[in-house]
Amino acid sequence: MQAQTEETSPATPQEALDRLMRGNARFAVDQITSIAQDLKLLKEHTVEKQEPFAAVLSCADSRVPVELVFDQTIGHIFVTRVAGNIINSEIIGSLEYAAAVLGVKVLIVMGHSNCGAVSAALSKKPVPGQIASLYPHLEPAVADAGNDIVVATRRNAKLQANLLAKTSTVLAPLVREGRLKIEAAYYDVGTGKVTLL
Repeated sequence: MQAQTEETSPATPQEALDRLMRGNARFAVDQITSIAQDLKLLKEHTVEKQEPFAAVLSCADSRVPVELVFDQTIGHIFVTRVAGNIINSEIIGSLEYAAAVLGVKVLIVMGHSNCGAVSAALSKKPVPGQIASLYPHLEPAVADAGNDIVVATRRNAKLQANLLAKTSTVLAPLVREGRLKIEAAYYDVGTGKVTLL
């Protein structure tokens, strides 16, 4: 496995995506290299500014530690998290900031195995408080998925990524110009592997 010694930012969207996937390959076989760099990088490079090369929209689930999953360290990934990895105006605004101001090259919308939000939306059972506010965002993905949580979760990641790529007035032009790549992905909590969809 290639050790992560790269401190310069990837030059293209494909290089950024490749770097994330190399990191995930290390994570999946328990050979992460980023932790040793964290404190040094925090002190030397990220106190005054941030220069992430990637952004990830993931579920808020505690089993999805994005930086670890991609074996990246402090300052490398701009992470937004919300149950069900859905987009709303605040998430879109955050990701637009990551792309337009910080210059991230790749944006991944990542669903994961055994997602509680998707499972709840599939079951359509009454829930307390504001939890049901997630359901309308997940409905297109769970419609016609039967009880197949994997199908619904993968479909949701693709739908959310597609919405970002086509409807954001900031992200869509960057994608068309080849300056940003938006991908959907699925993280298997059991194996640690991320699969691009």
